[in-house]
Amino acid sequence: MITRHTALPDAITGAPDAPTDAGVLSRRALLTAAAAAGGMLVVPRISGAQTLPGVSATEIRIGNTTSLSGPVSALGTIARAQAAYFKMINDGGGVAGRKINFIYLDDGFNPAKTLEVTRKLVEQDDVALLFANLGTGPNSAIVKYTNQIGIPHLFLSVNGDKWTDHKTYPWTIPYAPSGRVECQVGLKHTLQTKPDAKIAILYQNDDFGRDYVTGAKDVLGARYDSVVKAISYEVTDATHDSQMIQLMAGNPDALISGVTGKFGAMAIRKAHELGFKGNHYIASGVSSVQGTIIPAGVDRAVGVMSTVYLKDPSDPSFADDAGIKGYRAFMAKWFPEGNPDDFYNSYGYMTAMVMVRVLQQCNGDFSRKNIMAQANNLKDLENPMLLPGIRINTSPTDHRPLKQMQLQRWDGKKWARFGPIFSGSNV
Repeated sequence: MITRHTALPDAITGAPDAPTDAGVLSRRALLTAAAAAGGMLVVPRISGAQTLPGVSATEIRIGNTTSLSGPVSALGTIARAQAAYFKMINDGGGVAGRKINFIYLDDGFNPAKTLEVTRKLVEQDDVALLFANLGTGPNSAIVKYTNQIGIPHLFLSVNGDKWTDHKTYPWTIPYAPSGRVECQVGLKHTLQTKPDAKIAILYQNDDFGRDYVTGAKDVLGARYDSVVKAISYEVTDATHDSQMIQLMAGNPDALISGVTGKFGAMAIRKAHELGFKGNHYIASGVSSVQGTIIPAGVDRAVGVMSTVYLKDPSDPSFADDAGIKGYRAFMAKWFPEGNPDDFYNSYGYMTAMVMVRVLQQCNGDFSRKNIMAQANNLKDLENPMLLPGIRINTSPTDHRPLKQMQLQRWDGKKWARFGPIFSGSNV
């Protein structure tokens, strides 16, 4: 069952607009044609008369697919926080006199369902753009479709460098820094004090993990083969102990763990067991205290480093920070049922703020072409949820909004940020 949520009452949403061209295929005909073609993607013909899909004199329709059910349903709170932010904007008058109608549909983190509900958003709900769609698999199922029809597919909730390929996917922009940038930052930190460092990389054998290898090649260039030993593991492996033993046999100065899930805690435990004393960098996605540090052992993790780009609302050091105060006030008034200490809610708040900035830059021209042009024109944009000194930048040839990160080190009790803001390269 498709779960439909909007940031406006149904009376405002109304029924889907009727096609303005008899040649525009219905959703059922599209799916039938796709099946007849053996799964080949069939793209609807867009009517020349329909110059501003998703836009009326009173509203702008924005679509989203997320997981309100299924294995990662906890992440559905991101869309709920975004809907609350748009409601706040609407109550303040909207953007250019129009209210934001945010329609987010549940795909259960099932890529096949994602394609179905995305077609509904585009072909029936007639949204102007897609925003913050959740997940690598779900977005992989729709990225060709969105780019073929030319609909902005913006600020995806994903991690991976493939989403920054502006040549293949000119209508797609992710948000968070990728593992490629994380690896660049870690290596630059090590090379500052040990230019001849030997590097070990443990990586997951998929697009996510390979981003860390690519990041090392970016930094080291021709030196890569002589100073790096990289070994992969499969997500189906019970452990990666044998890979860690091989990596540590080379006495590396730095270990970069491009891993996910339980493998983060395993990497910390095994490195400690093997007596590794060098710099150990773990993926930001496994920096959770509850999910990684405690299972690994808080004492075993001392000295482990990770990257960070945004403020943690649960960090006491930010208690008096103006940005966090503003976020907490927002949560209290507009999303009181949400947990203000939940990182996913602060992430939703932050990304919705960026989306509104893009709409404001449109200056009332909400054609898909201009929305994309403005998404490609963010210059040193500040956000109160980002760490000081980190800015958002995009261009038609730069679909990496965030390339700056700061390092943090586990001190036995908490993550402690240190050092300057490092910048990854846009390559």
